[in-house]
Amino acid sequence: MEMTEMKEKDVVILAIESSCDETAASVVRNGREVLSNVISSQIDLHTLFGGVVPELASRKHIEKINQVIDRALSDASMTLDDITAVGVTYGPGLVGALLVGVAEAKAIAFAKNLPLIGVHHIEGHICANFIEHPELEPPFLCLIVSGGHTHLVMMKDYGEFEIIGRTRDDAAGEAFDKVARAIGLGYPGGPKIDKAAKEGDPHAITFPKARIEGSPYDFSFSGLKSAVLNYLNHARMMGEEVNPNDLAASFQNAVVEALVSKAMLAAKEYKVDKLVLAGGVASNSALREGMAQACAKRGYKLYFPSPIYCTDNAAMIGSAAYYEYQKGARGGWDLNAVPNLKLGER
Repeated sequence: MEMTEMKEKDVVILAIESSCDETAASVVRNGREVLSNVISSQIDLHTLFGGVVPELASRKHIEKINQVIDRALSDASMTLDDITAVGVTYGPGLVGALLVGVAEAKAIAFAKNLPLIGVHHIEGHICANFIEHPELEPPFLCLIVSGGHTHLVMMKDYGEFEIIGRTRDDAAGEAFDKVARAIGLGYPGGPKIDKAAKEGDPHAITFPKARIEGSPYDFSFSGLKSAVLNYLNHARMMGEEVNPNDLAASFQNAVVEALVSKAMLAAKEYKVDKLVLAGGVASNSALREGMAQACAKRGYKLYFPSPIYCTDNAAMIGSAAYYEYQKGARGGWDLNAVPNLKLGER
């Protein structure tokens, strides 16, 4: 009788995310229902420096985290007494930034005697898709594209992953930021290049595509980034004018082609017909369009989150924490920030 009651009871997760430059908190019920989603972005601060400054990010998290959690609880019309468990990103990310969230989660869990659940940031990005797609269930193939990560992952079951491809050097989002800076578009690079590319010709300039011998699903973007820099340097030396919109469109096209072609190759090889996009770059319009066209052509079903759930947020961490909670995963008081945490590790 007691077990039945427990099963029927809602699981309400207070989730915290502070892995980079967003301080976020969310209240999520049963893994898919977002009761609140509060994000305090530091983008204006880091734009002054052309990228994220880790020390400043950590200080800002300390300033904002209590306010963000209070707001998440009030938006959900709840108090800590209504919470079942506390979920928090403990890696990968910036170590100082992660520590702020982990320390806060441990303090709340300890004070209220609640279970503590450490969540992998990438698992969170994948689980963002569960929030808006109630019908989505594993197994599926997921392409995770963000500032720090570019992974092709088979999600076999909740919390069960097989990484089948990853970047060997720059992540796609990192390449976007570096190229945007070189073109003079500024930070953050992804949205700026996406916007400029809409006014440019994606076939104006042909850039090389990296092939990694023996690893058909792995990515490499550093050569592409270097090709863009070389193109700019050559144009300056020759006194030629560069059309920034054409350059942005051609660079973006090369990135999207690499991402889409490898995802399609993996889907065929692994015999899956459900594909999922996740991560900050998943909100890129050219990537969404390219993936949508490629999937439609092959009869695959494509899922991706709204832009608010592509960026770093705590709702996705709440969703991932719910599935970890259901599996019985619990963090101890020794839970620590793990900046280089691998997907599937605990």
